[in-house]
Amino acid sequence: MAAPGAFSELEPVVGRLLERHLANSKEWFPHELVPYSRGRDFEPGAQWQEADSFVPLDDAVRSSLFVNLLTEDNLPYYSRDINCLFGRESSWGEWARRWTAEEGRHSTVIRDYLTVTRAVDPIALERGRMAQVTKGEVPAPETQWNGVAYLTMQELATRIAHRNTGKYLDDPVGYELMARVAADENLHHLFYRDLASAAIELDPSAMVIAIDHEVRTFAMPGTGIPDFDKHAQRIARAGIYDLAVHHEQILMPVVVRQWKVDELTGLSAEAEVARDQLIGYLERTERVAARVAARREQLASLS
Repeated sequence: MAAPGAFSELEPVVGRLLERHLANSKEWFPHELVPYSRGRDFEPGAQWQEADSFVPLDDAVRSSLFVNLLTEDNLPYYSRDINCLFGRESSWGEWARRWTAEEGRHSTVIRDYLTVTRAVDPIALERGRMAQVTKGEVPAPETQWNGVAYLTMQELATRIAHRNTGKYLDDPVGYELMARVAADENLHHLFYRDLASAAIELDPSAMVIAIDHEVRTFAMPGTGIPDFDKHAQRIARAGIYDLAVHHEQILMPVVVRQWKVDELTGLSAEAEVARDQLIGYLERTERVAARVAARREQLASLS
């Protein structure tokens, strides 16, 4: 087990990573990305029809936009949990506040885009937001070690989901908008990824135990969204985000190649057990991911 207070030794690393983040982040303005000229007034009580959309979408892309936006809407709970987990003072507090400010733009720009293009049912969207935020269901890592492991994967998963959704949009404006949001998420991912690498150097046993748990229990931060399972199935069938994507673009590049968990030495007995579990899990997901990818390609060839 990690020594009490050991994680606090990473405070200087947080400061350096925050400085790097501020140097690399780009100022942008949601209002400059939204095609407001496409918009018109909504009649009170009018029922949305798919034909109202200015952007041709299939159900999977519409589900992805719906889930992506409502996930961003839960920002108050993510901010609360990050503050509770890492503290509100010093570099940690500065990072959390900056991260919150950047994340706040995402729901603004996506919602405005969906509203002016009428790409989704605005009544269903607002009811979903009310249900999601009222419920306040978000993943809650139990320790700081677990937190950096989970957040590394979650930020990358969110970047991939936004980016892939944009690629499926038959609209250059929508593509650029989602790419801009994804770029923010990538910088957030790099912050946590490199912080996790520093945590591995500080206490490899604590981090291996945390990584094993977070990999095997990973869930996207949208499980509280109404009909989440239905939307997730559509998103997976389209290949926007499924187990194959998760394995090939998150688990392998981060857990195996970046963190090199299979090469770590000097682990405690508990951490060795955790690593064996983790490696076994990765081997199983590789087999399942290959089947998922093959099935997706087969279905694509038939369409």
